[in-house]
Amino acid sequence: MKQFLFSVLILIALVSCQSNTQPKSVYLFSYFKDNGQDGLHLAYSRDGYHFQALNNDASILTPQVADDKLMRDPCIIQGPDKRFHMVWTVSWNDGGIGYASSEDLINWSEQKFVPVMQHEPTARNCWAPEIIYDDEQQQYMIYWATTIPGRFEAGEAQGDSEYNHRMYYTTTKDFVTFTPTELLYDEGFNVIDAVIKKINGEYFMFLKDETRYPPKKHIRIAKSTSLYGGYTLSSEAISPDWVEGPTVANVNDFWVLYYDEYTRHHMGAMRSADLVNWEVINDSISFPEGTRHGTVFKVKEAVLDNLLQAFKTE
Repeated sequence: MKQFLFSVLILIALVSCQSNTQPKSVYLFSYFKDNGQDGLHLAYSRDGYHFQALNNDASILTPQVADDKLMRDPCIIQGPDKRFHMVWTVSWNDGGIGYASSEDLINWSEQKFVPVMQHEPTARNCWAPEIIYDDEQQQYMIYWATTIPGRFEAGEAQGDSEYNHRMYYTTTKDFVTFTPTELLYDEGFNVIDAVIKKINGEYFMFLKDETRYPPKKHIRIAKSTSLYGGYTLSSEAISPDWVEGPTVANVNDFWVLYYDEYTRHHMGAMRSADLVNWEVINDSISFPEGTRHGTVFKVKEAVLDNLLQAFKTE
């Protein structure tokens, strides 16, 4: 019996030792400031609630593509190739989006303009592109909001400046060739700023109801069993009104939803343990002043160590 107990204790010690040596993860947040003219900003957090700017809150990448050369709404994910892939809004009114990649978030590839809506000559815009990786199909899906005048009757008189957005998508395996653009989401209202998370085998789309008349401008959730369509609303508003740019992270036992309270000029957040009941936690978060619409993502602590060294912020 003593030998058995000794063996059990040794096993527990080994497991504990191994778990303590697992690489730690931290949170990064990609964002823009002002109108996005100076480019990409990054902040970091070890707890998922308090974010500190890297590079003294100066841009770490200057936009180079499209006529307006903006870098708004930057979305970054790390793919299975270990590279960081980023897409962004290049202009208020353009038929394409920006793309670049990096191994370390310090040195970046040449920026590329991806003409995802130029086959639609009247398309007004491509806003807030996001990327998600599909493990089953082993490909990336890029999705964004576009208004095509006259395409959808529902919501036509309820948006700002005659915008009436729907969500579209394309897929790619290599960011060189892209599948033809397709409609992703239309439930009869003006929608922008969608972000999709796969949770327990189901796809949750956190989206902004962009209805202006009467004003909604809040975050809702639509769900589907397929990444590529079939989304239906599963919630009323889960956020305050007049917010945009939702992004979601799993922080300990909670799902934390961050968003840009753009009319109040600060970031806001909510959290939920069950994705149904949400509480506002603005008093529990902090972001660099002037943070606008961004994306939260996890990286190994070694990635952050390299960033801190490169930008000498500590």
